[in-house]
Amino acid sequence: MAHASFNGLRVLSLESRRAMEVAKLIRTYDGEPLVVPAMREVPASSNRQVFEFAECLMRSDFDLVVFLTGVGVRALLNIVETKYDREAFLAALRSVKVACRGPKPSSVLKELKVPITVSAPEPCTWREMLSCLDSEFGKSLKQLRVAVQEYGASNPELLSALTEKSRQVTKVPVYQWALPDDLQPLRECVLGIANGSIDVALFLTAVQVIHLFLVAEQMGQVEELRRGLESVAVLSIGPTTTEELRHYGITPDFEPSHPKMGFLVNEAAQYAGSLLEAKRGRKTPGPVAIEKTSVMRAAPSTPAMAGFRSGLAAFDFLHEISSRIAAADAFHAVLDRIVEFVSTVIPCDSCFVYVLEQDKLVMRASKNPHADVVDHLGVKLGQGITGWVAKHREPVAIASNAANDPRFQVFRNLPEDHFEAILCVPILCASKVVGVFTLQHRDAYQHSQQEVRLLSMIGYLVGAEIERARLEDENVELSDRLETRISVDRAKGILQRDLGTNEAEAYRMMQRESRQRRKSMREIAEAILLSDELKTMRSIAPERLQKN
Repeated sequence: MAHASFNGLRVLSLESRRAMEVAKLIRTYDGEPLVVPAMREVPASSNRQVFEFAECLMRSDFDLVVFLTGVGVRALLNIVETKYDREAFLAALRSVKVACRGPKPSSVLKELKVPITVSAPEPCTWREMLSCLDSEFGKSLKQLRVAVQEYGASNPELLSALTEKSRQVTKVPVYQWALPDDLQPLRECVLGIANGSIDVALFLTAVQVIHLFLVAEQMGQVEELRRGLESVAVLSIGPTTTEELRHYGITPDFEPSHPKMGFLVNEAAQYAGSLLEAKRGRKTPGPVAIEKTSVMRAAPSTPAMAGFRSGLAAFDFLHEISSRIAAADAFHAVLDRIVEFVSTVIPCDSCFVYVLEQDKLVMRASKNPHADVVDHLGVKLGQGITGWVAKHREPVAIASNAANDPRFQVFRNLPEDHFEAILCVPILCASKVVGVFTLQHRDAYQHSQQEVRLLSMIGYLVGAEIERARLEDENVELSDRLETRISVDRAKGILQRDLGTNEAEAYRMMQRESRQRRKSMREIAEAILLSDELKTMRSIAPERLQKN
């Protein structure tokens, strides 16, 4: 098993949004980080296209909306609600088919309670997105009117393919990528690569590549940069970034087994040293677990996060898992981060988190995209292996032939149900079950006692977060109901006073307004209260003028 350590190598990252996080990861694996943001996010030059999209969506002029980034979803909503009613827009969005390019936009849409029809699997490029749309809609795609939320720059390949396959395509630019205001750090990066003071270069987006070479072109140093990269371990997050590197004549040394920052840094720490020595002519490369593809990719069987098993201190492990739980994210986002973490610590083909709600386990997070079952699939206590674990509060580890276990039950809408091995561990809080972790493997897999205990420990930590979130949701719901009751009662009193009606008739009047205007009772009540306050202010104003 390769030990994940940079052993003091100088590692360059051009990350902007997560600069502190990537620097911390590099230090965790004994690297010397040089993190220089290569881009900054700026609003689109005009919000006209976003407003036009919102108007058309609320007129039912679209059949399918494709979201490419989580940040793009939030930015789009922030712009829309400056002109239109937020809930009206979200209601329109919930009425159409929605497709996502991977887990980040999916996570944001789950928070907004927007159903997701299609979610592209890893490596989450435009090709996977297009393949999913073809699989889901087939020939009917030709009849759909499609809107595509863009990020940073247009994706001409996706737009061109969708134009051919669908009835109509509308692009919705939300934000754009620009060079940083201060270009000096990027200039120093170009010179550092050219003179050999950088050992490893991590590229997490295609825009980072474009901006690095753009600055080099301004400096007249493109050839020097290209020659310098030939002696650097160049790592690409995935196919789209690899394509951009190749456009500039650079073939990356490999892509990570999964297109995520944590995998990239971990696998870079494992293999960059031997790759670097081979590139600089010191020795032939040692054995590296690599998939043979057009660009080498770390094999999925690679013990990802090996540092946690072979050298990282227990304190660092606890800090990592605790930080994921303590992050100020929505509950779904926390669970998604936990699933990602568990999947890196214990290699598996699928990982689910079920949360106990009343007498049923509801799937709330999944390693693989399952838009149709996450938040919908329910398992009764005692049903299947997962239900048995929740009922008996005991872990179950089956190394092979899991389908032959008498507790096994097939869930037909889960493709991962065709598996060989399974590990199920209860999630506990105050000695009661609040959920279940379920890990599955397509091939036989012998879970070690350490892995079972590790997942159980994560379960204890996650259990407290699940219970806290449940109580918080209950408090918010109770508080909202109480505030609604108070507002409605006050509004009824105003109607009784002004219209000379009784309480029951006042309530029925509010109900009629709620149905006709498609507004909640609370919104109708607050409108009545606001109107009454304005009348009071208008009646007071003349008296103040007379006194003055």
